[in-house]
Amino acid sequence: MSDEQTNQPAMPLPEPQLSLAPPVTAAPAGPVSAPPPRQGATRGLAVAIIAAVALATGGGIGIGWALAGAINSHGTTHASIPTVSPAANSKSSNPASVAAKVAPAVVDINSTIQGASATEQAAGTGLILDSTGDILTNNHAVAGSISLRVAFQGRSGSYAATVVGVDPTEDLALIHVDGVSGLPVVTLANSSSVKIGDSVLAIGNALGLGGAPRVTQGYVTDLDQTITASENGSNSETLHGMIQSDAEISPGDSGGALVNTGAQVIGIITAGEATSFRTDTSTVAYAIPSSTAAPIANQILEGRAGGGVIIGQVGHLGVGVDTLDAETAAQLGLSITSGALVRTVENGSPAAGAGILPGAVITAINSTTIDGAKALGTTLQQFKPGDSVKVTWFYQGASRTATVTLTTGPAV
Repeated sequence: MSDEQTNQPAMPLPEPQLSLAPPVTAAPAGPVSAPPPRQGATRGLAVAIIAAVALATGGGIGIGWALAGAINSHGTTHASIPTVSPAANSKSSNPASVAAKVAPAVVDINSTIQGASATEQAAGTGLILDSTGDILTNNHAVAGSISLRVAFQGRSGSYAATVVGVDPTEDLALIHVDGVSGLPVVTLANSSSVKIGDSVLAIGNALGLGGAPRVTQGYVTDLDQTITASENGSNSETLHGMIQSDAEISPGDSGGALVNTGAQVIGIITAGEATSFRTDTSTVAYAIPSSTAAPIANQILEGRAGGGVIIGQVGHLGVGVDTLDAETAAQLGLSITSGALVRTVENGSPAAGAGILPGAVITAINSTTIDGAKALGTTLQQFKPGDSVKVTWFYQGASRTATVTLTTGPAV
């Protein structure tokens, strides 16, 4: 069945219980003068992922090493997505005019996430790359989802979307909506010539409110940043070459646009510094450079796996995990100090069928040692639904092993 627009209304978004003003699109907010330029030396930063904001329940979305359950094989041949020469920076440009050129190609992404025993709803942002429904976003904005719906500016209702492919190491994903045409598209600029002090706008589905995207104004404050990003202090990943700006961002802005004064996208909004992105905004924001994103998007469109890019469905074990370290092991009284610590087990999943329980520590898949959450996800991505794997785990002082058959769904 085609994923054309349904007759049902868009997924309802409950009113977030936040003390923040609703998104605005006129008169973008932000600093009124450029910050003093400073050297763009690469440095390690512990920051919070701007996750797709959780809407229905208390649960959030971690950095996923997973694909959405429905995967589009995307056999259609597409022209490569180009990056153009960036427009000259102009501090006298009209932000509202710039935003008006980009906002129509910014979409709301609403996802259903499979939790341990119930589903949860979340929202993020995407950028339309071509007129027939290919959309760029963050991997963590779609990771773990079992269904996706996209709302386009100026079109009623919402549309079913599928994941074409992801690159978890770069936190990028490409999703596709069938049965659409004539969509407006963003222009990706070569980001290699972006400079500290350049004026920028951040455009996204702030707080998951939907409708016209919120626009905030700021400046590039640093370049080539290496950050360690996590949500709620777990499932961390390291991202390199990031563009830093002081344009305000909020939960739900994941996958949104960092835009120059020529209405060109120079970065994909991904992370920011704050204590919590469930309720806070941040004026220290990080974006994946468009020159990094474009080749990955093209590789996914071509259906070429490798180099971090994953195409197609992956096997599903059905556990939610954190990385076990020595400190956590001591707190829990465990005699082992590394592995994937099981926090949740989905009802009816392969893990549940094998008798894996919360508190277990997965230490191996077949002959591959598992030293943490990332290793478990990366290992499971090598398998397809229907593959059998041997899982070894530690529980209540004993090591146990079982062979399970993976199903369709998120990798971990």
